[in-house]
Amino acid sequence: MTAGKKIYFNSDYHLGIPNARQSRERELRVVRWLDSIKHDAEEIYLLGDLFDFWFEYQHVIPKGFVRLQGKIAELSDSGIRMHFFVGNHDLWVKNYFEEELGLHIHRDNLRINCGSKRFFIHHGDGKGPNDKGYKRMKKVFTNPFFQWCFRWLHPDLGVGLAHFFSRRSSAKTRHKDAVFLGEDQEWLVQYAKRKYSEEPADFFVFGHRHLPLEIAINPDATYINLGDWISHFTYAEFDGEQLRLKRFEG
Repeated sequence: MTAGKKIYFNSDYHLGIPNARQSRERELRVVRWLDSIKHDAEEIYLLGDLFDFWFEYQHVIPKGFVRLQGKIAELSDSGIRMHFFVGNHDLWVKNYFEEELGLHIHRDNLRINCGSKRFFIHHGDGKGPNDKGYKRMKKVFTNPFFQWCFRWLHPDLGVGLAHFFSRRSSAKTRHKDAVFLGEDQEWLVQYAKRKYSEEPADFFVFGHRHLPLEIAINPDATYINLGDWISHFTYAEFDGEQLRLKRFEG
């Protein structure tokens, strides 16, 4: 890392819900946060579910969210290395973010070294022994044939249907996602412990749970969940030695 620079992590904006007004307010808050860190950011990791639904047709993308996209492009063009992890609500990201916004796309676990610290990073969906229904659904949604079939729907119909079902799903699970299950029942904590036994890391960083959490999984490693930008407006800041959870008040 460059002296005086920091690495930032955040996740789960779910832009598009519950309505246009609240989504726009949240988008503007994210943009203000990005503006507030651009002076010392060396890298920014966005850990998925930036949108409540995203699908790229060959020549069409969902309308809206241009303020966030413009800010990401601006920071990328300024030399800040920007990363995006595909989440369960934006599984159908293709190459638009990479080609137009300069984001580096990650679809699986990422292990990196920053200074003397080792990181394990992922959105967090489909990890651990449970959630078998979602794991089966993800296999369908990521299947090229089913994506090809969906692409034949007119965007007005395809995106409209997807927004309807995505919003209904979010309404059902939003409160459940925000409840701490206890360390023994938090599947991402258990997953991090198992991964540590295979290949140690100092920090295991995830999104997905919508709950800001910082849990020591042993004396040498910490599990961090980034929370969300629906209720918590939290992010993590790494200064080369310490990774700290913070809340953006701006």
